[in-house]
Amino acid sequence: MTDADPSPRPPSIQVALPAPGTDGPLDGVALVTLDRPRVLNALDFTLIAELTDALEALDADAACRAIVITGAGERAFAAGADIRELAAQTPTSLLAGNEFHRWERIKRIRTPLIAAVRGFALGGGCELAMTCDLIVAGESAQFGQPEIRLGVMPGAGGTQRLTRAIGKAKAMELVLTGRSIGAREAEAHGLVTRVVPDAEVVPDALRLGAEIAAMPPLAVMAAKEAVNRAEELPLEAGLEHERRLFYLLFSTEDRREGMAAFIEKRPPAWTGR
Repeated sequence: MTDADPSPRPPSIQVALPAPGTDGPLDGVALVTLDRPRVLNALDFTLIAELTDALEALDADAACRAIVITGAGERAFAAGADIRELAAQTPTSLLAGNEFHRWERIKRIRTPLIAAVRGFALGGGCELAMTCDLIVAGESAQFGQPEIRLGVMPGAGGTQRLTRAIGKAKAMELVLTGRSIGAREAEAHGLVTRVVPDAEVVPDALRLGAEIAAMPPLAVMAAKEAVNRAEELPLEAGLEHERRLFYLLFSTEDRREGMAAFIEKRPPAWTGR
């Protein structure tokens, strides 16, 4: 968490749109950058609102098949919440403002989200990374939920997603002590997808995004939904949901194309239909 600068500022989000039909790293992949490096990309209500709007716009764009989220600068993905803003809140202002609903909107994004994390991902930064579907971490990455040190607790999913990611015992330790963990420890506990040198974090995340973007879009959306529901449903209900999505994909042109291409020993041409 960081004591953020309250002065006016330019837009907090920068978006590099996907470039379909090219062989570059943005072929079908959008790059979204949290752009407040002077305050370690602190997450205030304005930034989260801008991020939510940007992600929802990309989710509605058929040319975008994967989204990478990263933080500007070398020191942080997002070092936490804007403490000046939070310090002024009351239970009534939080309830009336309903700013936290945007976290649920981010989770409902159907396009795969990849967090590219260098430096600090603490508090809301850790929660944002965990809201993504995959996390590419640099060697310098630090993850944690230090809210307890401010007299509060995680409020944007930290207690729930961290427990599901690394288990109750380790999550309880991190939440109750505020301790952060490095990239290698996070990888060992299953919190991150992979660890790479800091200089390779964004390029590697873009390559991973391009690999996903090259897959059939409807099947990717269905598979993402099924994996996410695995955290929420009992096994029997999860299997039933998985099978229903599997059956539905048999009505798509991409299913017919994929199987025909396999039989004919040629690359498939996905249409997203």
